[in-house]
Amino acid sequence: MKGARNARIVGLALVFVSVLVLGVRYLGGPRSFQEEASKGTLREGIDERPAQQQQGRPAPQSEADEKTRIAKAGDYTFLIEHDGIRRQYRVHVPAGYDPENRTPLVVSLHGGGASMDYQASDENYGQITKSDREGFIVAFPNGFSRLPGGRLATWNAGNCCGPARDQNVDDVGFIRRMVGNLSQQLNIDQQKIFATGMSNGAMMVHRLACEMSDTFKAIAAVAGTDNTKACNPKQPVAVLQIHARNDDHVPFGGGRGAKSLGAAVTDFTSVPESISRWVKRNGCSAMPRRALEKPGAYCDRYSPCQGNAEVELCVTDTGTHSWPGASRSRSSEPPSTAISANDVMWDFFKSR
Repeated sequence: MKGARNARIVGLALVFVSVLVLGVRYLGGPRSFQEEASKGTLREGIDERPAQQQQGRPAPQSEADEKTRIAKAGDYTFLIEHDGIRRQYRVHVPAGYDPENRTPLVVSLHGGGASMDYQASDENYGQITKSDREGFIVAFPNGFSRLPGGRLATWNAGNCCGPARDQNVDDVGFIRRMVGNLSQQLNIDQQKIFATGMSNGAMMVHRLACEMSDTFKAIAAVAGTDNTKACNPKQPVAVLQIHARNDDHVPFGGGRGAKSLGAAVTDFTSVPESISRWVKRNGCSAMPRRALEKPGAYCDRYSPCQGNAEVELCVTDTGTHSWPGASRSRSSEPPSTAISANDVMWDFFKSR
């Protein structure tokens, strides 16, 4: 009896481990997505290092009611059901928040294979510190995940990525509902709602600009291009694209990079094509002017555009697939320090 019971326990454990390994190999953990492809495995994923390695502080316990008013600074997390799926998001209300004053909102989307906790970690991206310094609210929604805690999540950005794309998850509807909830809970300036994201998250903000132009005044996409299936914005949206010339996941020139993962991704749209699309959609001048030039980076700006929008492209020489100015390396070389993605995007946002 005891031997049979032990055998069953061992068997169940082996099944669990097998399922876990297969799941990780399909989605790829954040670290494995970047660092293991050269070893010839499928552990190469879409974006970041594993949440369990660089997760940052755990999210606060979920609030009971996502419509409860928030009157003071702090960190909050909410669990809702949308389209039959349980979804989560974190919110950081900056120090000095005054519920009597309208406050900008930045929606920040993690890369594929990561989570809201990974994106909210100041050690990874520094957006909490930037929020407190500049006084904007920042929300970190979690992508679609089949794992407890929302880890190894992806976004349905159209042609990419992973299970969110394959199951046609309604991420646009989820983010629309999140912004609606936060607009009831906080005094948000409805003319200053912005979105940013990394890689798969950056691809998702391109889709948000296409389908929620009535909500988002501007987007900033870092290391992810426009891979939407269709795009018909109701009004112009200002677009900032930040990309490394040597990106090995989402190549500057399009297609698949040395560290792209087969069926979980797509043949990525190139950076020049993404910019060309937004210049046309926003009715911008076709000839850019050099807005910034310094060793290791430059920014080109397309303006004027309809609706006072702008399109801007910032290119770094190095950094591969990373967030410029980040303190931690997340790929084969350190992030570029020629510019700070946080500084460049906030300057872009606050000028709207």
